[in-house]
Amino acid sequence: MSTFSGLGAASSALAAARRGMDLVGQNIANQTTQGYTRQRLETSAVGAVPVMGRFAMGAQPGHGVSVDGISRLGDAVLDTRVRDTLASSGYWSTKASAAAAAEAALAEPTKNGLADRLSGFWAAWQDVSNTPDSTAAAAVVLTGAATLVAQIADGYRSVSSQWSSARSSADSMVTQLNSAADQIAELNGAIRVAKASGGAPNDLVDRRNLLAQTVARLSGAAGTLEADGTMTLRIDGNALVSGASARHLTIAGPASIEAGTATTLAWQNGPAVAMASGELGGVLSVLAPADEGGVLAGLAASHNALATALATAVNAQHRAGVTASGTPGGDFFAVAPGGPAALGLSVVPTGRDGLALAAPGAGALDSSNADALAGIGDRADGPTALWADVVSRFAVATAADLGRATRAESGAIAAVAAQQSVAGVDNDEETLNLLTYQTAYQAAARVVTAVDEALDTLINRTGVVGR
Repeated sequence: MSTFSGLGAASSALAAARRGMDLVGQNIANQTTQGYTRQRLETSAVGAVPVMGRFAMGAQPGHGVSVDGISRLGDAVLDTRVRDTLASSGYWSTKASAAAAAEAALAEPTKNGLADRLSGFWAAWQDVSNTPDSTAAAAVVLTGAATLVAQIADGYRSVSSQWSSARSSADSMVTQLNSAADQIAELNGAIRVAKASGGAPNDLVDRRNLLAQTVARLSGAAGTLEADGTMTLRIDGNALVSGASARHLTIAGPASIEAGTATTLAWQNGPAVAMASGELGGVLSVLAPADEGGVLAGLAASHNALATALATAVNAQHRAGVTASGTPGGDFFAVAPGGPAALGLSVVPTGRDGLALAAPGAGALDSSNADALAGIGDRADGPTALWADVVSRFAVATAADLGRATRAESGAIAAVAAQQSVAGVDNDEETLNLLTYQTAYQAAARVVTAVDEALDTLINRTGVVGR
């Protein structure tokens, strides 16, 4: 065995310890970097060279340590779980946020809600029935009607504006999704080349995993790791990213809620995509037509239904009475054709003379028809009951969505916590590793010193006797 073999073994130990300290420094430096996965140095002992034959000298020590690579301490199962839970959380959070915003705009049950305006409108008819000759009471009826009409229209416009915002968000999400898919495909190519050349593309894998989580939260895409190190992402069973290539999605549909048609997602120059997960799936669900369960379109339809029911019920009763001059009552509300009833509703009478408060032939000061108009608010099939049913059903559905969103978000948080317990950087552990490598480096340096001293004695003092 060579006299200098000890120096070679110590030198490899110095190199390995230095590499270990560098890696610990990398981990500590990136402990707050989003998506970073801690890394560890992989080493193995270099065995002795076997010597056969007559000159064999028995057991020999090894030749030091070999740095085999740098491992990434992530867990593919936990990574997959995070992507799955983020997809579910993204879907339900988007639906719940839209429903909660719409519920807040309804302002029910408060004095700013439509239910309170309806109650005030019926109370105004009751007041004018008590004082049919009062101009002030008649003005309250007309003012209340105008306010009610304006609030129904404002409620519809609020829903329509929220729908338009959701539509814009869907366009942005598709753009973001396509961009992330392109980046993942590019990283796949780089990772494949690095692995084929014997490199350790750990930082590239971290960046790809972070982008894959974004894609999963947006679209619910499922990821699969391939043998060559690339990741395949699939939506609705079809590949969004495969190897170093990516496909794009396109979105099409109406620009306003009035169209009543679905917003659709499709592969670029390809078939439609049925997306039922992720934030984009949640937005598409929110944008769906009323007959397909779209929360916003359903609420807009409820405003139209309220406007129609209000006009129908009040007009029918108003036409049954006569004005103070004995003229038969006409329509109290008008609904403009060719558009949403909530926006086309208007008040026809302009003063007390236009109000049909009396029953035919009952006299100028009769107010029985006004009393009957006030009673519309108590009907089981009247506008007030219709709106109360809308509000209660919407509140129940919103509470259910919020509950699902909370549970899904809790699942996502738990999955991320489990992932970080394995992949996250722990300061105490890294400090201990640093001390270990530092001690190993000092010990290897001491070996070099000892071998140097032994060689000095061997070379410079052997054969020198009596000096």
